[in-house]
Amino acid sequence: MRAWQVTEPGPVSGEPAPLRLVDVDEPTPGAGEVVVAVSVCGVCRTDLHVVEGDLPVHRAHVTPGHEVVGRVVARGRGADRFEEGARVGVPWLARTCGTCRFCRRGAENLCLSPTFTGWDRDGGYAERIVVDERFAYELPDVFSDIEAAPLLCAGIIGFRALRRTSLPPGGRLGIYGFGGSAHLAAQVARHEGATVHVLTRSVEARQLALELGAASVGDARDAPPEPLDAAILFAPVGDLVPVALEALDRGGVLAIAGIHLSDVPPLDYQRHLFQEREVRSVTANTRADGVEFLRVAAEIPLRPHTVTYPLVQAHAALADLAGDRVNGAAVLEVGG
Repeated sequence: MRAWQVTEPGPVSGEPAPLRLVDVDEPTPGAGEVVVAVSVCGVCRTDLHVVEGDLPVHRAHVTPGHEVVGRVVARGRGADRFEEGARVGVPWLARTCGTCRFCRRGAENLCLSPTFTGWDRDGGYAERIVVDERFAYELPDVFSDIEAAPLLCAGIIGFRALRRTSLPPGGRLGIYGFGGSAHLAAQVARHEGATVHVLTRSVEARQLALELGAASVGDARDAPPEPLDAAILFAPVGDLVPVALEALDRGGVLAIAGIHLSDVPPLDYQRHLFQEREVRSVTANTRADGVEFLRVAAEIPLRPHTVTYPLVQAHAALADLAGDRVNGAAVLEVGG
């Protein structure tokens, strides 16, 4: 089967290319695992961080991709959750220990020894993938494969970030950066009654934000038209942290959604943190987050805005993501 592998992490548009498309043996499932024939795989900014080395690879020649939609084609011993032919989603969180103090209290996103799809285990930039069936998702029928792909990380992480802001009912939310995750979180926030202000450098993303009901749009460093009750930083740009904090009203919360962030400049206590402003990070997600988000997404229903690429153009998709040329979410089309 064909699969992309990270050979030499570095700039996605550099030489030599950090990814190589190779032929590898088809995977076989272990106990409690299933093999999924990949239909599509979303292209997430975390993939870009792994490929370019911002997140050091955990295993040599790993296959990226963790927003995977496909059909179960084989089951390992004891795997009985899904029938063969069932459509499933394969997310970022691949396995947790289940025994550490965080897992025991229901905070498996903070597990002390987790594994992740496309970082520790081979991901979905391939024609087949193996997944622990306990960590796969049933997908709502209302979404096509292409629509469902970005829900599996961009959607779930944006949803967790929104919840981390403690946004009050009818509150004012600022969103910094407006890519795959942000455009989904904005729709959830709007559905729940929030006023959404989008701050991003991309002109095309601003237009998409307006189409999705944003009350205002502006450049990432502009001040929103009113104080914010909460904000989410999706752009991996540390020097936007003080910008977002200054935009918060008293008691406001800034949630930082990315797994990677450039250095944050020094903060001024009076300008940025006084009056009970808070900064909260977001670390992965629990399976319960994913189940709740997919239920909400189907009820709305969300409108994922996608740009598709064939599997052989994974480099181009990542380069477009790096260059802010993807309006919405990028998705690789892998199989039929």
